[in-house]
Amino acid sequence: MGDVTLTAEGVTAGYVPDLPILREVSVKVRSGDVTLIIGPNGAGKSTLIKSIAGLLPVSEGRVIFDGREITNLRPDRLAEAGIAYVPQTDNIFRSLTVGQNLALSLRRVADGGARQERLFDQFPVLAEKRDDKAGTLSGGQRQFLAVAMALAVEPRLILMDEPSAGLSPKASEEVLAQARKLTESGVAVLLVEQNVNQAMRLADHVYILAEGRNQVDGRPEALKADNVVRDIYLGGKRFSPA
Repeated sequence: MGDVTLTAEGVTAGYVPDLPILREVSVKVRSGDVTLIIGPNGAGKSTLIKSIAGLLPVSEGRVIFDGREITNLRPDRLAEAGIAYVPQTDNIFRSLTVGQNLALSLRRVADGGARQERLFDQFPVLAEKRDDKAGTLSGGQRQFLAVAMALAVEPRLILMDEPSAGLSPKASEEVLAQARKLTESGVAVLLVEQNVNQAMRLADHVYILAEGRNQVDGRPEALKADNVVRDIYLGGKRFSPA
């Protein structure tokens, strides 16, 4: 088990002042782990990851990354801090080629050309299409490109918001497997995902949110064996707020 890389403590956040979606949510993410956030629609999963990414204001609580408080850090400072964010949609430039997308992400990297080739080695399917417009890629390939762009700055933490949304079952499996593979180098992944069954197979720790609050967390195998969790997420029931 790796060291704790990210801690969110008692985070309250939302889109409108005084109308929080999240209420005192806390999570921990360890290096080399996939930490999964699941829950019903409207649970606050994407709100949590967006608040960590600086896209939504945190009104209460704090976010700590590698011992440094980053609460409400501007999104453009994330890369400098060692954090990459992969949004669910609009995460590539469709009118640019694959190579141009990567070059744009690497524009501030001293050895950008060499780094791009290493990324192409890591994602062979992108190397084959380096001169193709990104908008012509399949859904899974676009997500691979978005992840490759996030890796351009060699982050220690990657925030991924529902990367398998809208993908075929095969593409979804490949994208989620890539999230697991990223941790082999010690990178931490905080993953929000609706594809619960596939995501739980690759996760190290799972947090369940409902009604904007923490409900239960633990190892995926323990949660799968819990009758209450099975009832809620396989039978459509929901936790009542605390």
